[in-house]
Amino acid sequence: MTSSAQVVTQASFALKKSSHPALRGLSVEGSDSALVISGRVTSYYLKQLAQETIMPVRGALRLVNKVNVEASVAG
Repeated sequence: MTSSAQVVTQASFALKKSSHPALRGLSVEGSDSALVISGRVTSYYLKQLAQETIMPVRGALRLVNKVNVEASVAG
């Protein structure tokens, strides 16, 4: 059985190797029952893509998507 820490590592790696730079900066945390992704992206498409990117590695953990969609701010 895969531990929560292993799933977090696998999910983080999946996001880090994404071809979409916005997904590489998202965070993944885990508990005994849930996997939580958080951070900011500029579209709902990217929010959904982040979720779909880690679905194959989440195992039996519930997925909680706390990614915020925000317009990019010129610095």
